[in-house]
Amino acid sequence: MKFARRILDKLHPHFGKGGRLERLYPLYEGIDSFLFSPSARASGQTHLRDSLDTKRMMSTVIVALLPCVAMALWNTGYQANSVLQSDDVLAAAAAEGWRGALLLQLGLQFDASCLASNVIHGSLYFLPVYLVCNMVGAGWELVFCCLRRHELNEGMLVTGVLLPLTLPASIPLWQVALGTSFGVVIGKEVFGGSGRNFLNPALTARAFLYFNNATSMVGDRVWVAVDGHTSATPLGELAAAQPSAATATIDGWSWWDNFLGVTAGSMGETSTVACLFGALVLIGTRIGSWRIMLSLFVSATAWTLLLDTLGSSTNPLFALPVHWHWVLGGFAFGTVFMATDPVSASMTRTGQWYYGALIGLITILVRVINPAYPEGIMLAILFGNVFAPLIDYFVLQANIKRRQRRGAADGS
Repeated sequence: MKFARRILDKLHPHFGKGGRLERLYPLYEGIDSFLFSPSARASGQTHLRDSLDTKRMMSTVIVALLPCVAMALWNTGYQANSVLQSDDVLAAAAAEGWRGALLLQLGLQFDASCLASNVIHGSLYFLPVYLVCNMVGAGWELVFCCLRRHELNEGMLVTGVLLPLTLPASIPLWQVALGTSFGVVIGKEVFGGSGRNFLNPALTARAFLYFNNATSMVGDRVWVAVDGHTSATPLGELAAAQPSAATATIDGWSWWDNFLGVTAGSMGETSTVACLFGALVLIGTRIGSWRIMLSLFVSATAWTLLLDTLGSSTNPLFALPVHWHWVLGGFAFGTVFMATDPVSASMTRTGQWYYGALIGLITILVRVINPAYPEGIMLAILFGNVFAPLIDYFVLQANIKRRQRRGAADGS
């Protein structure tokens, strides 16, 4: 770190005021603040101080996401290896690709029982998506930082982890670049950058990819990274199941399989237990709002029980037990990491209860009633993002009116 400090000190005259690279000063300042303490710090007796700055906040979120990343690496490889080791034709075709050839060069096989084979095979799918997302996103961040003359912040680091975790392993990299560009530019930078966006950039990118390239985001061919193989997610299986099958295992997957995350789906969304670890970290550090998590959970549970009571002779999802909803799809991931985004979520404490309840309602309605798209929490969170400012406005107005009435009563 001392070596890096000396290099930055020597470069400072070139990037500083009057230097040849003055326009790129935000890049220099971003690297400096990323490696060391920010140069602009509060001082004096009138400032409130807190050890939690933007860098520490983003770093903590990334730490909370590490179990989901680890699960993404292992489960992506496990799902692919489980298919390839039982199908010689598909295995031979996979061995001709660069991922299969590299795996074989390392002395590994398509063996679902081998931890190293699963993790390395999954890494060959996850890491390219992760790198493209971060490079493209950081590039756009740098462009807007130079145009607006402000330093580069760490916000893209979290988006660069969240977005790959919500994508299927088989998505083309050019679509990752396109979706990242839309999420960063349209979802955040046009509103002023980090802290001013009202939409979650990762969810904005995911929604853009879903509506623009639906064949790469939904369907039986996208969830397991094996060309020529089809496999539906548990929610997709339920949407086509008979009403009596709602309480049984789903295509061989048990409730515990879904809780642990050993199922097909987006790379990092399948494991509920990994998301629970993240919830403990976010709540313990007061970065994620427990009010949003709890109200979303309670709302989704209540509406599930209500629909179960109403029943349906044609839709099996009406009869799906509530404990299945907790572990299916991206419910846990969206509840813990997406809905609690401190920028796009409701800011007021009372508003957070309404915000979470609204997302829980929309999630269950989309899952149960919409037969074409059984997963609903990600779009429900975007819907909640749009209404978050309005929710906070009414909460603040109610507080103002209550204080006015209290003041009038005290004055009389």
